[in-house]
Amino acid sequence: MEHQHITCEIDGACLIVTLNRPDRLNAYTGQMGAELTQAFVSADGDDAIRAIIVTGAGRAFCAGADVSGGATSFDTSGQHGAGVFASPRTGGSRFVEAIFNCRKPSIAAINGPAVGVGITMTLPMDIRIAARGARIGFIFARRGLVPEAGSAWFLPKLVGLPQALRWCLSGRTFEADEALRGGLVSEVVEPADLLDRAKEIAREMTEQTSAVAVALTRQMLWRFAGAPDPFELLALDKPMSIERGAHADVREGVRAFLEKRPPAFPGKVSQDMPSQYPWWPSAPK
Repeated sequence: MEHQHITCEIDGACLIVTLNRPDRLNAYTGQMGAELTQAFVSADGDDAIRAIIVTGAGRAFCAGADVSGGATSFDTSGQHGAGVFASPRTGGSRFVEAIFNCRKPSIAAINGPAVGVGITMTLPMDIRIAARGARIGFIFARRGLVPEAGSAWFLPKLVGLPQALRWCLSGRTFEADEALRGGLVSEVVEPADLLDRAKEIAREMTEQTSAVAVALTRQMLWRFAGAPDPFELLALDKPMSIERGAHADVREGVRAFLEKRPPAFPGKVSQDMPSQYPWWPSAPK
């Protein structure tokens, strides 16, 4: 897909995705959603990419959905509303599934205003950091809308139900420091340092870790965090650990530890996922 509303850049083992409508404060369109979907799906299948960073061009991360269509901007009976909610080719809403199912960890580097879908698109990502001065808002109630992009599931999981209710029911915007106190972002850094810090976090997660182990761990944590008991997980993690224990990745990890050197894991997510993966019924085949 030729990108119109995002750009993609390879930086070492990291893919940097930039929301690229700076003249509209990177306002979301279905085309942008489709391009995000394609970027994450492509990165998922590329063994050279170990992590994904998403940020925004200019002074905003994403100022929510494109409302340049006026009061009918969300009415899908019109051309503008239809374009906000989906691309005619792939469907913009698939970006949530693409981010969530991706076998590579992802980081949102929130460089400026992130409201509505501009913040909910970051919730399936694994880490969020924000530039000092960035403003965030789950503004749906103030537009007569409901939280979208799966955010009514993701947000309470990340910050707890009381905090999610407080932000969503008021629909107000708040500063990055409040997002930090509430657990939505893990760090607030100076704007000039944001992308470098995101790259540093990406390196922490990738330089001395097995790509396959990271992919499996990410899915296990996301999918079992809300389980009512540990028994389904116990039935999975034991046979998976046994199978992984015979893999060259584990032999290399132990050997590197004993030899006091960085590991060079040979495993690739494209071909070395264990037989238990994927274990959830709705997994794409």
